[in-house]
This record gives sequence, structure tokens and C-alpha cells, in this order.
Amino acid sequence: MNLLVVGGGGREHAIIKKLKENPQAETIYALPGNGGIAADAVCVPEIGAKDIEKIVDFAKSHAIDFAVVAPDDPLALGCVDRLHEAGIPCFGPDAKAARIEASKVFSKNLMKKYGIPTARYEVFDDPAKALAYLRSGVSFPIVVKADGLALGKGVLIPQNLQEAEAAVKSIMEDKAFGDSGNEIVVEEFLTGPEVSVLAFTDGTAIAPMVSSMDHKRAGDGDTGLNTGGMGTVAPNPCYTPEVAAECMEKIFLPTLAAMRAEGCPFKGCLYFGLMVTPDGPKVIEYNCRFGDPETQVVLPLLKTDLLTVMRAVENETLGDLNVEWSDGAAACVILASGGYPEHYEKGKALSIPEDLPENVTVYHAGDKLDGDRLVTSGGRVLGVTAAGDTLEAALKDAYAAAERIQFEGKYMRHDIGQRALRALEG
Repeated sequence: MNLLVVGGGGREHAIIKKLKENPQAETIYALPGNGGIAADAVCVPEIGAKDIEKIVDFAKSHAIDFAVVAPDDPLALGCVDRLHEAGIPCFGPDAKAARIEASKVFSKNLMKKYGIPTARYEVFDDPAKALAYLRSGVSFPIVVKADGLALGKGVLIPQNLQEAEAAVKSIMEDKAFGDSGNEIVVEEFLTGPEVSVLAFTDGTAIAPMVSSMDHKRAGDGDTGLNTGGMGTVAPNPCYTPEVAAECMEKIFLPTLAAMRAEGCPFKGCLYFGLMVTPDGPKVIEYNCRFGDPETQVVLPLLKTDLLTVMRAVENETLGDLNVEWSDGAAACVILASGGYPEHYEKGKALSIPEDLPENVTVYHAGDKLDGDRLVTSGGRVLGVTAAGDTLEAALKDAYAAAERIQFEGKYMRHDIGQRALRALEG
């Protein structure tokens, strides 16, 4: 089979490595891919993830048998719709279903209409009305979200009125996130441990993946700016069997039913960003695709063949498949460019040992080939993932490997997984 994966980051590398395990996968193309992915797939750097017409033309001219659209932007732009129109089987939601992430207003209204537990909220398309609401005696901290896609950075958590006014001005007036900020959602601040659950679904059946815990802040101790994610571990010890059962009953199945009722059934990977509050689990956000870097710890634990699962989703036969997971744990430590998520230098040569242990995988997120050497080209450069029998063992091996990888300005957090270890201790 000729396979095509749209995207070019660590998430896509994790998907490609897993697809390669299927003996039917003859050639895998990555559009655009990156320097490190080139070792596992044929990269086409001249076609970007949002070049929908070029992606479809490439798929037709290269006899693609199955495509995977991984990032949010091409999903929201209708890449899956166009590939289907061209007769190419595809994993991922269509544009109507991708609204569950592409519009915070749509997803919040969906949850309210169908009784899916989430934070209380108000929607505003007028900054003056948003400011009047914030000045009316609301409790702080509070959450302010841009309606549309904003590279995972469109969520601000003002601690007081002054910060809230600045957030509204930044999003709605200064257009920090472009048209994504034409509308905003202002919602109550929830407390409790966060849990990420990705799930395969064909619109009716659902197969949740192993839960995970992300680390968004740039600095140790969850300090500093929000990032795309500095590391992650799986499974998340806060996601107990009791919490999982409650999520299935009150969140997962009702969400799928709500999407069907709205005429936009969701097929693909649905990401549930959850908060386990004192009142039970609630939805913080939905994503319409695999999370990054959650994918880098979840897919290594998948025992069932990924291509088989993805084809079952496309063919709406997921309910006939038993998706199995290993009992161990996995940990991913992100190696970033110094200065990320703000200003950082590019073009730094990478030195990755060839004798890393078998249980360690290096996922390439932000690098490119400069001649025959790999150099940095992004903020998050590599994801160093280790699988182990226990989380403690996985973390030890991930950090040992991360220390051996070198590039100028290398930066990482040193406390990935510590919160999870404390939770495991009780």
C-alpha cells in the first residue's frame, strides 16, 4: 500500500513509525515531513500541510491507497472532504466535524445543548460587552479563549481584572490570533488534575487510547509561558477506572451522539482534554486530531496494528475490532531550542547517538536536512520517548537518552512525570 501522512512534526513522526510496522505499508509519503522523518518516509517539503489542492493532486498522481490527515488546520480546511471526493480512503474528520476544535463557540454550545459536563461560560463577539461582563463582579482567575484555531496558544488565564482586560484587547482588538479572535469564550476556571484522552472513533463505536498527562509550561514546576507541550507521560494515574467509566457514560458516548444529532458525525481521533474536578470529570476542550506530544507516548503502547485500526475507522467497523494496549508506561521529554516559546535560533547541528536503547525512540519535530546533517528548524526539536514496565523506569530511560543528545542551546524541563509519580505514591 502507498500511504500518505499530512503534517511534519513529532506527532506525524510517531504516526509514521507506527504505520511502518504493517508489512502492507510499502511507501509512506510525508507532506511536508521534516529532516528526521526522512529516515522513515519520503518527505515532500514543497507541499505544506495547508496546500489542500496540491495534497489532493499528489495523492491522485501517486496512487495513494490510504491517507492520514494529522494537523488541525488541514482538517478544518476540508482536506479529508477533498481526498474523499477524489476517491481516496482517509483517516480524520471532515470539515463539519472538525468544528469541534476549530470553533470553541460551537463546541461549548454543543456541550450545553446536550448536557455534557463542562465549565460555565459566556460567548462574546463585541469587546465592549466582554469587558462589561468581566467588570460585573466575576470570579478570578478566569479563562479567555479565542474561538478559532490559534496553534494551541489561544487560551489565556487572567488572574485579575487588569489581566482580563488585556486579554480581551489582545485577542479581539489587536488580533493576536487573527480572525480566530473575532469571537471569544469566557469561562469559569476549573480546578483538579488534567487528563488527556485520545480516542479512535468511527462516529458510533469508540476505542479510547491510554490516558496521558501533558506538561504545557516552559519551566520546571509548571512555571513560565505556555508551550505546545514540554513532555508527557502515559498512563495518567489520575484517570482511574472509576473516572474512565464516568467519562464513557457522561462525556465520550454523549459527545458522539451529539455530533450525530447535529448532522456532523465525527470519524477519526477525538481528543478529550479533561479536568477531574471535585464535581467529577468535565471537558476543558476537544481536539479533532491526535495531540502533540501525547501521541508520542500513547502510540508506543498500542499493540494492535495502527493501519488496521485507522481503516476500521474509515470503514465504520471499529466496533468489530478489539484495540489492545500494553500494560506498561511511556514518557516523552521534549528537547527544545533555547528561548522557546519566544525567540530562538535555528540551524544548530544535532548529535544523536546511534546506540540508544531499543525501548527509546526519538521523534523528530523541528529539524531539517542541511546537506547530509540534521539541524534545528523549530522551537520543539525532538521528542525523546522511552517505554518501560513502570513510569519510573520509562522516565529514567527517557532522561538518560535526552542527556546524550546534543545541540547548541538545547533546553528541556527536568521534572516531566514528577506530578504523576506523586499521584502514584498516593
